[in-house]
Amino acid sequence: MTTNWPPDDDWSLETLAIHADQPLNETGSLAPPIYQTSTFLADSSEEFAEMATEPQHSRFYARYGNPTNTQAQAVIAALEGGEGALLTGSGMGAMTTLALSLLESGSHVVAQKVHYGGIISLLDKLLAKFGVATTFVDQTDPEAFEAALQPNTRLILAETPTNPLMGLTDLRGMAALGKKHGITTVVDNTFATPVNQRPLLLGIDLVFHSATKYLGGHHDLLAGVIIGKKQQIEQLWRTSLMVGASLNAFESWLLLRGLRTLRLRVERHNLNALSVARALAAHPGVKCVYYPGLESHPQYALACAQMSGFTGMLSFELDGDYATTERFMAGLRLVGRAASLGGVHTLAVQPAAMLAASLTEAQFRERGVLPSLVRLSVGLESPEDILRDIDRALASATS
Repeated sequence: MTTNWPPDDDWSLETLAIHADQPLNETGSLAPPIYQTSTFLADSSEEFAEMATEPQHSRFYARYGNPTNTQAQAVIAALEGGEGALLTGSGMGAMTTLALSLLESGSHVVAQKVHYGGIISLLDKLLAKFGVATTFVDQTDPEAFEAALQPNTRLILAETPTNPLMGLTDLRGMAALGKKHGITTVVDNTFATPVNQRPLLLGIDLVFHSATKYLGGHHDLLAGVIIGKKQQIEQLWRTSLMVGASLNAFESWLLLRGLRTLRLRVERHNLNALSVARALAAHPGVKCVYYPGLESHPQYALACAQMSGFTGMLSFELDGDYATTERFMAGLRLVGRAASLGGVHTLAVQPAAMLAASLTEAQFRERGVLPSLVRLSVGLESPEDILRDIDRALASATS
């Protein structure tokens, strides 16, 4: 799960995505093998004992590791600038593994008010049952994080940009705060990807992704991943053994195939999203657009300071109510209505409808999620075609 990569050469992200795992491929095949097995043979009792006890062994039992997983982990670690990575069965599997590794009864967490709904539920409901308290703060206010610290704070958790309002967290400030107080800092980098943002290089301790999204990129797998220093990853791996959050070899193979083109895809996502965001900002049927690449975004300067690209995600408010927004969603033809994001297809969701099961009405208001809000994951289609479909749906919704 760890690797001596990257080499001394200062290779670019697109080169690392293609070559970072090659030293781990023992077969000579250009495409990575799929080790579709649950267990591995040992030649002797001594070798079996070594396989069973060596940390992160990829050839003992599939819950412990798998050579296909090891290759995918090497690529992701190289892309994020970490010493190692750990794959899990989903993004929530990654976050749960992190929580169970870093926290215990009596621990305190400082987290943002705006997070993915599943993580809010994990913090506010599941972990609370086991004596872990969480203080939620406004991520746009750097001073709020320090003000929320307690003597038992063990974790500062951030997601940037946020889902769905594209708010940003000052990563350098968060990292400095964690170092000052000896608190572990963790960032969900799913929306940005290492192409647009590399939190570890800004001082953050651990990064995780729902690899289902941009890292895979084709809506055909479910995976999570955590990246950090070797010692941290070994600790997390031991927890993952008990949790059983392992990823199977075929999913890892699909993930590797997606990673090869990550930079090419994300840069196109960025361009398409910026085009769509600018067009929506000028549309009379749209009240507000949330996209960190727009100069009108209140944190545009911070986005320029810590991001090299602005992601394929955006959200916007229609000039109407819930019913108007529902008519807009029903009028889309090219753009699909589906959960998830970060793939080749453009997808739209109405957060007020999608998150109703995990957030209360008060939590919606607190997070600024209005009934007229639409989240858009801009895909790789022609931006002109995407906009033409949106224009038709807007006209239908307001006629």
